[in-house]
Amino acid sequence: MPRGKRRPNQHHKSTTEALAGKGRDLDMSDDESYNDNASVISNISYSTSNEERSGVATDETDDAQNDAFEEKLSDAIDGLSQKSAQGRTLSFEAVCNIFCKKYIPDYILNRRMTITDSIERALKKGGDNEKAAAANLASLLCIQLGAMEMAENSCQELLPVLMFVANDESVPLLAREKCCLAIALLTFISCNEEIDAAMQLMRNLWSRLLHSTTISPSIAALYSAALSSWSLLLSTVSIRNSTIIPTLAELSILLDSTHLEVRMATGELITVLLEMARECEDMDEYEPDEEFINKLRELATDSQKYRAKKDRKTQRSNFRQILHYVELDEPPNIQIRFGQEILTMNSWIIKKQYDVLCQALGSGMNMHMTENDLVRDILNLGPKLCQTKLLSNKQSKLERQQINAANFKVRTKTRGKVRDKRIAFID
Repeated sequence: MPRGKRRPNQHHKSTTEALAGKGRDLDMSDDESYNDNASVISNISYSTSNEERSGVATDETDDAQNDAFEEKLSDAIDGLSQKSAQGRTLSFEAVCNIFCKKYIPDYILNRRMTITDSIERALKKGGDNEKAAAANLASLLCIQLGAMEMAENSCQELLPVLMFVANDESVPLLAREKCCLAIALLTFISCNEEIDAAMQLMRNLWSRLLHSTTISPSIAALYSAALSSWSLLLSTVSIRNSTIIPTLAELSILLDSTHLEVRMATGELITVLLEMARECEDMDEYEPDEEFINKLRELATDSQKYRAKKDRKTQRSNFRQILHYVELDEPPNIQIRFGQEILTMNSWIIKKQYDVLCQALGSGMNMHMTENDLVRDILNLGPKLCQTKLLSNKQSKLERQQINAANFKVRTKTRGKVRDKRIAFID
């Protein structure tokens, strides 16, 4: 560069650059010199300023993300009434996906009527996939609103059409299967007066398994969904007063089914029914005899080659637990960690309720166990943990920086004193 000329804006360092330089001094390695005159307070002030700016930027980012999320959800809800059947189905699936991942009851409450009307219209006039997606959304809508008074209104409005579709043999099987799960969840959440009608509907469906020798996999899926839904509702009633409880002979027939879904659903029903019977007196007729236990033992050790390897593994794993409970009367002991909490399931009834919620919520189950008051109440998790309580044991970034800076300064001073006392030895 020619003499007499200087680069622009290089005549002095800005205050920020000076402070940043001091921050870099704090990060020097142990072998580098340290300036004792460097101001730790200035570094803290600079870090605090960064933290404040970072907090503002984070708030702005969160606001932008919330706006984008609300716009996306609003567009998906508006799409529930478009003319294209495929477009409506995609919109139903998009809303379901959001409802699984986000707990937003207040936002949904203002749009409850729009969503409910769209579900009803789809169940009455939609195609197979649209009906199935609408039934899924009905379940998620009531799970979202479950802790509010308006949830019961939504359940009462949707249950009649769901029960009609589930019982209509002209409707495709997939839609009827999804309706069975929705009926069970809606009735389980809010509509106690509809439990008897819902259980009778499910019983009429799955009891056909007792007289069917060969059925297709799709029909087996429908009947097993009805059986699973019936088991969920059974956990809410008294087996003394119910007139539609199956006998052990009927359950034995269901265990002989060629379809894995039916055998698994029957195993779940056996544990729920037996757990309820053992809590009552004079219910010895539901205590399995040796022949029934031997059938459970065969399923727990099944090695039939004509069955898929994965199916055999799943069946053996589940029926080993069932057999252990039937023979030794030891409840399950399952622990699931989510966030800073642990869900302990030591009851087959709680496990059944958890499994059905998982089936509806999918990958969003952990989030709903953390945030959703209804889900926490069902699983006996108690009130939500305060976020500040979760973070109280964690040091902030600023605190860590201050501690590291102070420790570094002490180490440097100590090392410097030792170096000053070094003696040079000359051979």
